[in-house]
Amino acid sequence: MNITCAIIDDEPLARTLLKGYVDRTPFLTLTGMYDSAMSAVCELTSNPPNLVFMDIQIPDMDGVKFSRLLPSQTKVIFTTAFSEHAAQAFRVNALDYLVKPINYAEFLESVNKALAWFDRRQGNTSGTTSVEEKEEKKEKEDFVFIKSDYKVIQIMLDDILFVEGYKDYLKFYLANDTTITSLLNMKNVEDSLPASRFKRVHRSYIVQMSKIEYINKGMIYIGTHSIPISDGYKEEMNQYINTHLL
Repeated sequence: MNITCAIIDDEPLARTLLKGYVDRTPFLTLTGMYDSAMSAVCELTSNPPNLVFMDIQIPDMDGVKFSRLLPSQTKVIFTTAFSEHAAQAFRVNALDYLVKPINYAEFLESVNKALAWFDRRQGNTSGTTSVEEKEEKKEKEDFVFIKSDYKVIQIMLDDILFVEGYKDYLKFYLANDTTITSLLNMKNVEDSLPASRFKRVHRSYIVQMSKIEYINKGMIYIGTHSIPISDGYKEEMNQYINTHLL
């Protein structure tokens, strides 16, 4: 199923990070972002989404009190830098509680709980495949097929250095110094590649992490290519690097 969701957080970077995570998750659709309770209350009570990601400490009203104003069918995942609020959050029947800084793996685990909850509510126990199951399937494949001009070309995943997006097409840069151009959507390609190997680092770039030679001053270097890391992906990229840092 598709889950509509909204984000309430007064920190711009936190909103941007969560938006990036939502955009990466196939079954989530973002309906709005808000920086305070007052800016969100009218829209979320008159046109409620399925799910709200909400910081507990937001202007005008704390998130726990605000959650009581939402319709019963709207579920909440609290996001906060303070773990001591967890008990209070679960008293209002929150689906989950994420402590900042939030990485994508934690976010994914949390939204899969939401997916399972909504599936149970709809009585759908057999027709939905979780993101983890989809990722396991992608991990077992070692190639993809790409349409280019009038041909369908097989590309080994190991050969992909990075993908660059243009206005109407994508360009795949390969290890043998060749490129393949295709009329594809960047989001669809990101969703189709195994997330353990390929990371979105910019609105216009997906990089195979094992191909990175070095990173310097917000730029990724692969051979003669330099790829920028945009602000919206820096925190996630730093978290990934820290988990692989010796």
